[in-house]
This record gives sequence, structure tokens and C-alpha cells, in this order.
Amino acid sequence: MKKVVLVTGASSGIGLDTCYKFLEKGFIVYGAARRLENMQEFAEKGGHAVYMDLTDKKSVDLCINRIKLEQGRVDILVNNAGYAAGGSLEEIPIDEARCQFDVNVFGLMLVIQKVLPLMREQGEGRIINVSSIAGRFSSPFLGWYHASKYSVEALSSSLRMEVASFGIKVILIEPGFIRTSWGVIAADSISKCCTGGPYEKSAAGSIEFYKKNYCGKGRISSPSVVSSCIVKASCKKHPGLRYNPGKYSKILVLITRFMPLRVFDFLCKIFFHV
Repeated sequence: MKKVVLVTGASSGIGLDTCYKFLEKGFIVYGAARRLENMQEFAEKGGHAVYMDLTDKKSVDLCINRIKLEQGRVDILVNNAGYAAGGSLEEIPIDEARCQFDVNVFGLMLVIQKVLPLMREQGEGRIINVSSIAGRFSSPFLGWYHASKYSVEALSSSLRMEVASFGIKVILIEPGFIRTSWGVIAADSISKCCTGGPYEKSAAGSIEFYKKNYCGKGRISSPSVVSSCIVKASCKKHPGLRYNPGKYSKILVLITRFMPLRVFDFLCKIFFHV
């Protein structure tokens, strides 16, 4: 029996590449996103493109109910959807910060809550949360993004222990620097927030850093590095609890674990050109 996979944030980047890799492996793949117009080729190759807006409970319900009706099960859930709202913590409007959590944290948990009853009934399942190395450290001008990813880390650890007795595994993927539109979006949001304000000068280096590294000039990893890791964690009989694919991910884990905070802060400001 073919296994059924649901991937959120599937219209581009890591999410879309993950969908294609699952299709190549013979899985039944549902790719959920808001921009279905970007998923025509995926549908033509046998995938199921479904609409989902993580801030809209009704759309989440409709998506999961459709999969339940058509397949009767969900074997693997890949929570990939997310975005970065950048800027200084003083200047980012609280409503924008709430939107960050609505997508990256509450939306993620909304999908999990909807899928868990199916997995419990099956007696097995895998929930793969695509967090970020940003859930292990903090950098300037992405404070709310880091906070949301720290939350994903904490929730995943609690969930892993809660659902283990039902045969459900929870796995964290913590990508490093990956060449997607994420960096450009982050740079633009930092620029929009900080231009003309007290942090304009100190934020300029971070804006340049993200634009340079995420526009094809920086030596960072391709989305396929992460999507391959996700598929590996889905297929392995005894998967790891955490995976760190992509540029700088493993070294940052080591640095944040052992380096004194004052030294880390100093080096982080240099790295991000603050």
C-alpha cells in the first residue's frame, strides 16, 4: 500500500522540491499551499495540489478532510510552511509579530491537531517539522522569526514524547542557509521596517548580507539538500530526532552549545555585518 504524504508550503523552494522527491519514490503526495498556480506541473506529474492557508482554520479542515475522504489516512506530515518578518524589535508592529506566529507556530499546530487523530487510528505516522537553525540561536533584526522557530523546537520536543506511545514519530529538520526566496523576503522586510528609523544604519549590513547570499552569489546550499533529508527521515526505519542539513547548520549548533554568549554576540554581529 502506497503511503500518503502531506507537505505544507509546497508551492516553491524546499516544499515543492520535497513533493517531487516523494513522487519519485512512489508516494501519494498532497502539496498544500496558497499559490496553486505554481503547482500545475506537480499536478500534471501525478501530485495532488490542494489549497491551504494556515491562518484560516476552515481551509485547513477542508484540506485534511479531502485527504481523509480520498485516501483514508495520512502517513507522513511535513510542516514546511513559514516565513520571516524582519526588522528591529522596537519597530516591528505587534500585529505583524502575531502574523509571524500565526503561520510559523499556530498554523503548524493546527495542521498537527487535525492530522493526529488519523495517525492514532492508524497506529503509526511521522510528523516532520521543518524548523531552522534559527531555532538554536538568535541574530539581529530577525527576533520574531527566531522566537517562532524556538517555539517550533519546544513544541516538537513535547509532542515527540506525548505521541510516542501511539507509534507516531516526531522529527525536526533544522536547515542552515538555503538558497530560496526566504532571504530576499527577510531583507526586504528589514529594509521596510528600519529605513528612516534609528536602526537604519546598523540594519544596512544585515540587509546586504541576506541579499548577497540569497540571490545566487553566496555559497549556500540548494533546497534539494533539505528535501533529500526530509525524504530520508521519512523512509528510515529508525530516524534521528534532529537533522541539520545545509550550509553552516552543524557548525552553528556546535558554536551555540559551547561558545560563551558574549563571544557569540560579538562574532554574530561581525558575521551579519551589524
